[in-house]
Amino acid sequence: MTNEKPLTTGEIADLCHVHLRTVLQWIHDGKLKAYRTPGNHSRVSIDDFIAFLKQYNMPIPEHLASRSENSKILIVDDDVNMVSSIKRLFKKEHSFEIDVAYDGFEAGIKLLLFKPDLVVLDMKMPGMNGYEVAQKIKRSANCAHTKIISVSAYFEEGDKEKLLQLGVNACLDKPFNSVDLIEKAKELLS
Repeated sequence: MTNEKPLTTGEIADLCHVHLRTVLQWIHDGKLKAYRTPGNHSRVSIDDFIAFLKQYNMPIPEHLASRSENSKILIVDDDVNMVSSIKRLFKKEHSFEIDVAYDGFEAGIKLLLFKPDLVVLDMKMPGMNGYEVAQKIKRSANCAHTKIISVSAYFEEGDKEKLLQLGVNACLDKPFNSVDLIEKAKELLS
């Protein structure tokens, strides 16, 4: 999509219903990624603008939302069979791009490289557990828009409340209903 015409600061101000100075401040503060033209004007790629809107939970204009790429889902679980099962569920839906991680460390790398919109996160993993991964996601400015569905066969009393307070969006018990998982994912990504 690199051949797309970039947006001007004036166009962004109109789309966000804010003053031009506000857009310039977002760029100056590093919140909105932009580049300078030889004439010293700021321009913003459509992908960077959409990423900015998602990060700050701002509405995406319809004409841009329709060209936005498929939602990205990262599945994090140390159980290879569970990962395959969840991946198959999401692959039936053609609107998702899927990646997987088999432990918390790998999840951290995938968060930076893949930049998922949603993480389906197992809680009980060796090394860095799901709770620690969820904390890292919620503390990272790069993952501000990332939603989390926590899954576990072993939620202890108070675990779900603790996770929801941390910012996890939903907690599902294993074995979970596949329809519930897909519907919750669609709801969080809409």
